Order: sequence, then C-alpha cells, then structure tokens
Amino acid sequence: MSYTIDQVMGALSQVMHPAIGNDIVSLNMVSDVVVEGKKISFTLTFQKSSDPLIGSIQKASRNALQSKLGPDVELGEIKINSIHKIETKENTLAKVKNIVAIASGKGGVGKSTIASNLAVALVKLGYKVGLIDADVYGPSVPKMFKQEDARLEARHSNGQEFIVPALSYGVKLLSVGFFVSPQDALVWRGPMATNALRQLIHQGDWGELDFLLIDLPPGTGDIHLTIVQEMAITGVVIVSTPQQVALADAIKGINMFRGEKINVPILGLVENMAWFTPEELPNNKYYLFGKEGCKNLAEEMNIPLLGQVPIVQSICEGGDLGAPSALNEHSLIGAAFKNLAERLIVEVKQRNSILDPTRRVQIIKGK
Repeated sequence: MSYTIDQVMGALSQVMHPAIGNDIVSLNMVSDVVVEGKKISFTLTFQKSSDPLIGSIQKASRNALQSKLGPDVELGEIKINSIHKIETKENTLAKVKNIVAIASGKGGVGKSTIASNLAVALVKLGYKVGLIDADVYGPSVPKMFKQEDARLEARHSNGQEFIVPALSYGVKLLSVGFFVSPQDALVWRGPMATNALRQLIHQGDWGELDFLLIDLPPGTGDIHLTIVQEMAITGVVIVSTPQQVALADAIKGINMFRGEKINVPILGLVENMAWFTPEELPNNKYYLFGKEGCKNLAEEMNIPLLGQVPIVQSICEGGDLGAPSALNEHSLIGAAFKNLAERLIVEVKQRNSILDPTRRVQIIKGK
C-alpha cells in the first residue's frame, strides 16, 4: 500500500499548535512532503530554531500519522526549519497596489465571467492587471482566456523558484487549471486546496500591478479564509443575479466579509444577468430573473451598485471561445464592462483615501 500526500496532510491537520490553537497545516508549518510507498518525510517550520514546542509537535505529528494512516506507516526524516529563512524570501506581492476579490454567494451567477471581463476592461483602460483563478475545484479562467494549452515557465532567483504567469490580452494569469488536465476532477481535501492556492499567491511572479483580481469560488469556506489570511485584500466585489435565491446567498457573502473577524471592505455589488436583450432588438429589455434585485439590495445594505450587466449571447460565446466581450469596448456589452471597470476604479480610490490598508486576517480557533 502507498499513501498519498493528501492523506498525509489530512492526518497532520489534526495536530494542533498548543500556543496558537490552529492546526499545523492551516498555519502553513508543513512543507516538502515526500511519500515513498509507506515511507513519509516532511519539513516542519517554526518561528525560531529554539522553539520549546518543537519536540512535542514533532511527536504529535508522528502519532497523528500512525493513528490516521495505521501502524504500518514508516516515518522518515522530519526536518526542522526556522521561519527566518522564509522571511528573507522575495515578497511577490510587494509591487501590487490593489488586491480585489471577486466573490459570489452561490454558483452559476457568472462570477468568473465578470472577473475575466473586468480584468480585460481594466487593461484596456491602461492599468497593469493580474488575475488569480482561486476556484481550485472548478477553474475556468484558462478556457475564458484561451490558455488551456499554456505551459508555464519558472524563474529562479536567489535559490527560489517563481511561476511566471500566462499572459493573455495583457492580463497576467495563474490558475490551478494550468497544472491539471481539464478532464480530471480535483478531489482534494481542504488543506491540499489551500496549499495549492498559497503557492499561486506567493510563488507567482507578479511584478508590478495596479490590480490583482482574485476569482474566488462560490459560497463561503476554506479558500475565502485562506485568501484573507494570506493577502491584504483592498476590497471585495460581490456578484449576483437579481433572483431572490441568489440575493439571499449574496447577503451571506457580504456579511462574511463585513464580519468582525474578517472586516474586508465591500467595494460594490454587480448585478449580472440583469435583463435579456436580443441582439436584433438592442433597446428591448426582458427581466428573466426579476427586476433590479441587486439595486434594491445595494440600497438596503448601503453598498455601491457598480453596474448591471445584461444577458447577451456574445458574452457566453466569448467565454467559450476564449475572447472576453470586454475586448470590444465599442459594443453594447463591451461598454457595460468598461463602465463597470471605471466605477470600480472610483470606488477603490475612494476606499484608499478614507480607510487604512487592510491587514491580513489572523483567525485563531476558539475565539
């Protein structure tokens, strides 16, 4: 029998740090996991080499592996690393001016379509833009930018390895979808997914950016907590349709980011699929999912309504063909995304003028 890295990380996620209260996987203390059949080796990283808890956590890690994986597990070397080595690493986000998360309370509201077209619209306005596809279980950004066959390169600097993002329509892109086959289903436990996301964030060779957009998975969960713990988010854009079911979930997303423990500013709400407009009748509007639901919600929750995007056949076709509609800013839908980008810029500038920079969230279990 051979164990998997997923199984190892799952077992080690049961080991709690006695002083902090979080598990050692979520604290990003576990790295360099090597599995050779039944033999398991890995590295534990501590704040300092003289940490008095090294021995107890090392022992707890061995016990957790034997308890979860069985007595036949062979424990190899458990290396001990001190965090001062990590602190000297290059900060790949140092030259990123604004980090904006694109979120939705539920799936199917077109969040990735909004994120992709917003990124292109910002580039068309002259800004330097990056996009992280953080929807690790359903990555769609490679297809939307016609980069499904992209082979990413690595840059080596001072003993470190960085991932050079794909570049499409002027947008720097990183996605889990670049590293797995489009036909493969990702069956990952939470720790595996969050560690993959951390790698995209901290090993991405982002360089200088005006905006780094994060296309979050729908709902609220581990990925969202990882994002706010790993990055200082400038603010969040919530995407919803005007349908009441979607709005109810959008409220949950808004409340999560506004919560005391997270407290990330909401930059605005985007109403997607606001109405249907046939191409042959551009002045007609048919409200398939209700009228102005997001506009009303924005007023109720004192959130800016950044824009209303109609259902147009070309949006779907552009996503399937890897040609975002925002590329043609003179079209009806291209103009809508341009207006959305311009409104976002206004809200980001206002947010930065009246609020302090967002801090990375520190979430401690039991508090």
